[in-house]
Amino acid sequence: MTSDDEILAIAREGFMDEAKDNLRQFEEALLAMEQDPQDAEALNSAFRAAHTIKGGAGMFGFEAVVTFTHEVESVLECMRCGQLPLSEAGMALLLQGQDQMARLLAEVGQDTVSADVASLSEQLGAELRALRGGSGAAAPAPIHAKTGDQQKGLPTTAGALWHISIRMGADALRDGLDPMSFIRYLKSIGEVVGIRTLHEALPDLLAMDAETCYLGFEIRLATHADRATIAQVFEFLADDADIVYLAPDASQEDYRTLLEKRAPEAEAQASLLAHWQVLAGPDAPPFIDRRSDTPGPDRRLDEPERRTSKQDRRTGEDTRFIRVRADKLDKLIDLIGELVIASSGAQLVAQKEQSPTFTEAAMRIHDLVQEARDGALGLRMVPIGETFARFHRVVRDVSKQVGKEVELQITGGDTEVDKSMVETIADPLMHLVRNSLDHGLETPQDRVKAGKPPVGQLALHAYHESGTIVIEVSDDGAGLNRERILRKAQERNLIASGADLSDEEIDQLIFMPGFSTAEQVTNLSGRGVGMDVVKRNVETLRGQIKVASHPGRGATIQIRLPLTLAIIDGFLTNVGGVSYVLPLELVAECLEVPPEYATNAGEVSGHFDLRGEVMPYLDLGLFYKHQPPKTGRRSLILVRDGMNNRVGLIVDRLLGEHQTVIKPLGKVFQQIRGLAGSTILGSGEVALILDVPALLELATNRLSARTATY
Repeated sequence: MTSDDEILAIAREGFMDEAKDNLRQFEEALLAMEQDPQDAEALNSAFRAAHTIKGGAGMFGFEAVVTFTHEVESVLECMRCGQLPLSEAGMALLLQGQDQMARLLAEVGQDTVSADVASLSEQLGAELRALRGGSGAAAPAPIHAKTGDQQKGLPTTAGALWHISIRMGADALRDGLDPMSFIRYLKSIGEVVGIRTLHEALPDLLAMDAETCYLGFEIRLATHADRATIAQVFEFLADDADIVYLAPDASQEDYRTLLEKRAPEAEAQASLLAHWQVLAGPDAPPFIDRRSDTPGPDRRLDEPERRTSKQDRRTGEDTRFIRVRADKLDKLIDLIGELVIASSGAQLVAQKEQSPTFTEAAMRIHDLVQEARDGALGLRMVPIGETFARFHRVVRDVSKQVGKEVELQITGGDTEVDKSMVETIADPLMHLVRNSLDHGLETPQDRVKAGKPPVGQLALHAYHESGTIVIEVSDDGAGLNRERILRKAQERNLIASGADLSDEEIDQLIFMPGFSTAEQVTNLSGRGVGMDVVKRNVETLRGQIKVASHPGRGATIQIRLPLTLAIIDGFLTNVGGVSYVLPLELVAECLEVPPEYATNAGEVSGHFDLRGEVMPYLDLGLFYKHQPPKTGRRSLILVRDGMNNRVGLIVDRLLGEHQTVIKPLGKVFQQIRGLAGSTILGSGEVALILDVPALLELATNRLSARTATY
């Protein structure tokens, strides 16, 4: 049975996930406001996001988050009301507020909190109050027991008196709602000068259901807030409770209507009136003149619009999306992988048994497992646009820091990438974007001198191609200065002096450890750390990175990644008795060994004529030092290296397509280049998965080194 602490932990985790989404929405809305100050929907979106964060934090008692977010929300409310125009200083302060909200949320659940973070909250809070013209006073203080005139319910400096009548729905507790958390949250907008908890609906102890809520509340609230603001406090409760708000100027008819709604019987009405009178104090006038027999008007009470059923409120987004823990999804993928291996084993047994019925059943299982595999992998695919959206803020802040005007363009945001790659690829993309801003794009003055618009263009683009995901970071800046790159590489002894390199080889020097062309070290660049890490992280994902630069017109850095890191369609081969798997999307065609191979027998590599086109080939057996087969016909597999270059790989046997579950290599073998992992065949044997681009690069380097020694 799940304990209360476990339920609370799950609810808190859900709040944190939602808060992260709302922080992202908040930032995106602010950046949209900066581009178009008249965008009312962006302003409303930012306000809603801040209010939702504050409301959720209030439910869990995260006071530091509530207090600071209230200051941010107040500035946005002033903007919504037209009392405060959007300024550059205001936008900078709101963005700082978003960063501070993230810091405060990061401290939620920790045993200790940072004094620096608390101090920054006070500082930014004072600046936000000053921005909206406040005196710099702190946010509303917590409620304490009321005495004297406040206990009598008389108006106080907190504002006019509202009456709130709440009857909880039976399923409120089952839905994870705590009534008192909403009532405690009222302190953020005013003072609760009186509250009565109604428990008349409680059944006998033996008939009571511990998960059913039987309570009601009558509350007197002193506040300057309007009806909409008060209703927002209870917006998460609106579908699980019957709530009525009576304004300070409510008439006796209003209270009579409420009384008849809450208590149809005379005895119950007298009891409820007594509660109201206690809230108001003994000296307050009666809420209803009982001497009048005139019934109250049949009018609709002031209450927020509510849906009639829970089914209605669970339509739309809630029915299309559901949060799933990442570890549960990973476990599902692992199980699907084991099913793939078991299915391959069943097919092998069916072939050995030569049973048509068994073979047909095994093929049916194979097809279903393949569909389940595709569906499970699809669950882990997320749009790359969510990652791209983070860079709006980065481009804004860095461009202001370096004094450049930059416009960010994003295309292909709906291209899907494996969730497991998202966080790994985010840091490399961050480095590339910052480098484009710092090194690639020129200042407005330099751009005008070069005949370009003063505003530079930075683009993020993603698309699918040949079974891979391609991500491009491009700019229309000055491009790579190859003379300077070559000179700096020689000065740092990264290459030999006088080395004759092609343009492509020079471009690749920027990925060498310790390389930098910056004249001085800044917080953006100059330490020679970054681009080598980018390349290493991309290669960790079995990807490739390539640079295309055009002097004076800009540069594009292209990253190619596999669609998934879990299960792939492979092409199974055998070389020297060892099974190797090639990613199927890289296989172009299979051919007989060309005559040129016989001419160059014993050579690891060579060239052959493919329908009038000269193609290189690599003998995998000789490359991996396998004993060549004494008999049998060998084959050539034409593969792409990921950059649309084609190379032939000579193998001993072709075994056909194979669903491949990628297993990591052991620590001893992880540093071997050219291998992407291993897999288990249906027979129980282990096959090695080739990283074709890395393999061809390794072979090229070895052959170049061997040629240079001659």
